[in-house]
Amino acid sequence: MATMTVSISDPIKDWIDEQVRSGGYASSDDYLNDLVMRERLRQGEELSVEELRQMVAASRESGIGTRGVDEIFAEAEKIVALRKARRA
Repeated sequence: MATMTVSISDPIKDWIDEQVRSGGYASSDDYLNDLVMRERLRQGEELSVEELRQMVAASRESGIGTRGVDEIFAEAEKIVALRKARRA
């Protein structure tokens, strides 16, 4: 896996750290990887088989999630609503 160093503002770092603390992600690396992956998918880019394998491996390594089914569905509905709003 490659390493990249980036500079971000303190408020953005604080926000990413809060995403990790709230249990949504295991680390800031996980958050940023997810963000890039979502953007690639949004732009219609297909993922390679190796990338899918890495995603599955990372998912298994992360352990059992702390969110319940209702929370997961609520987040999914929120994402769909945001996407619809952006298209309008």
